[in-house]
Amino acid sequence: MRTPVETGLPGPSVPSEHAVVSNGLLYTAQIPMKADGTIETGSATVQTELTLNNLKKTVEAAGGTLDDVNQVLIYLSTPDAFQEMNAVYGRFFNKPYPNRATVVVGLLEPGMVIEIAAHANIGNKAKS
Repeated sequence: MRTPVETGLPGPSVPSEHAVVSNGLLYTAQIPMKADGTIETGSATVQTELTLNNLKKTVEAAGGTLDDVNQVLIYLSTPDAFQEMNAVYGRFFNKPYPNRATVVVGLLEPGMVIEIAAHANIGNKAKS
């Protein structure tokens, strides 16, 4: 059974949740969404920072920490964003780092350069 995680961000406009927990595993996808629901369209550095802060808040809302994240899937709209994203990413995670894949794709929101999907094992720490 899936249990949604209250992230504090406005709900998605599509049939989806920002995050769910099932059997102690957190599944989430994050974008550079501001608290008012608008999308940050600044530099890759600014967007990555906001997206990873949203991820951090979501993991904490589920009862975990970023150290519980085991896999991160990063989607960039351009390969030019990789260096900026990577510089910010390294400030959020500790060694040993989560397993990670980074791919270049066409993102749906104009001006958005990053989307992140992450999986975390929060075990019995999950808030209900």
